[in-house]
Amino acid sequence: MNQQRLILSSPLLEIVISRLAQQLIETHQNFAETVLLGMQPRGIYFAERVARELNRTLGHSVPLGYLDATFYRDDFRRRDSPLRANTTHVPFIIENKRVILIDDVLATGRMVRAALDAMTAFGRPRKVELLVLIDRRYNRDLPIKPDYTGKRVNTLESQRVLVEWTEQGADADRIWLVG
Repeated sequence: MNQQRLILSSPLLEIVISRLAQQLIETHQNFAETVLLGMQPRGIYFAERVARELNRTLGHSVPLGYLDATFYRDDFRRRDSPLRANTTHVPFIIENKRVILIDDVLATGRMVRAALDAMTAFGRPRKVELLVLIDRRYNRDLPIKPDYTGKRVNTLESQRVLVEWTEQGADADRIWLVG
């Protein structure tokens, strides 16, 4: 039996995004030396929402790029069917910048490790921070911890977090715990 439990939806989701944007502004002020990198495939939708809130609050655009770490994954060659890469679009130099890596769900930490490797193709950042919408506790394989978290969720290994964005065709923004 597949059970679903709603973790987050509108309008609470907008409040969470606003809170995260405020935390980022407290740390990075005007974002003169800071850029955002949304992790492909699903982290880009969350990154766009955060960037939109920052732009609205600050009154100017914060640099936003998309990073695909498919070929940097440690399981890349272990799969029966080949993985399909997503678009990488980093229209700025990250050399000596503060980079905020953004993803929707943090589980094992392996995608973040892959993204750190993929990022080196664009320069050596001064500092990297991690912002996630959902932190799946008790599932970490690597010692990776987010700097900014929308919501922490205690999960079993058999469960997964399903994020539905209207940008992907869902009728509403919802985050579910499935399993």
